[in-house]
Amino acid sequence: MRFRAELAVEQLELLCSLIGPISRLAQQCVVHIDEDNMRLSTQDAVEGISCFCELTVKQGSGIFLNHKIESKSDNQIVFEIDLLQWRTAIQSISKSDEGRRSRFDGNNDVNERRTRYFSSNMTVMKLAKRGGIPCLCVDGMAGSVEVYHAIPIRVMRVADMQQHLPPQINMPDVQLEMKNGKPLRTVVERLKSIAPQVYIQGSMDGNLVLRVDADASSIQTFFSNLQPRFEDAKSSSPDTKCTLKVDTKKLSQSLLWQQSNLSASSASLCMVENEMLVLHVLLDPASIGFFTYYVPVHFLSSSELQ
Repeated sequence: MRFRAELAVEQLELLCSLIGPISRLAQQCVVHIDEDNMRLSTQDAVEGISCFCELTVKQGSGIFLNHKIESKSDNQIVFEIDLLQWRTAIQSISKSDEGRRSRFDGNNDVNERRTRYFSSNMTVMKLAKRGGIPCLCVDGMAGSVEVYHAIPIRVMRVADMQQHLPPQINMPDVQLEMKNGKPLRTVVERLKSIAPQVYIQGSMDGNLVLRVDADASSIQTFFSNLQPRFEDAKSSSPDTKCTLKVDTKKLSQSLLWQQSNLSASSASLCMVENEMLVLHVLLDPASIGFFTYYVPVHFLSSSELQ
């Protein structure tokens, strides 16, 4: 089993921006890599939120500059890794071009080999054994210092990935594309201090309402002129509506990415009545991949839905 990949500065920053919010959801993550994609799957066992991310690894348009993978399982590798350690390893490597230039004195042959290995815009990730323990190694430059990280992993069977795929859910009742310039998390954070649950009322005419009920008051926040997405929705009628009851803490966790440096081309809110709230985000550019949060909801009776 072999895996080696090279990442440029922008790709390393993108991966760090992705791992950061997910690592605050759960510490352990299952990673699946093949010749075309890298997938990250994690779930908060306590809160019930899960996140699935898929990134293309094709040369020239993916998360890697290039990569090589070999395994007896049709060139597929699955392993579990500690996200906090992975994030720390990536963050420790300088993001400045100047800091990535190899600066060595002494033996010219050694300098040439190191310069080829640590190019000015390259970080290397590979699977290797350290002390007999399988690890994901992250090697790069922090200023003028060589940085080597070896993060222990648990190698899994490829068949085990079936247990970490996105949950199977019904088609959404309401599907709305959110505006990039109006992040929801700012509003949700304020509502979280008022009530533990928030009612999300969406309609296919482009309107979204967040409502919390306190002891002596009810507060509503309105979003209008959102773009309805009729593809893969249950109904094509603009009159279709859906109401969900979600823990404000869980909703806030699923929106952590809005406070990172992550650039998204689009973000859609998908509502499945009495089943799930799904937040689907396409990265920028969209061809590089996506990530999706699955947030459990409280059951609402027919009287509460009216």
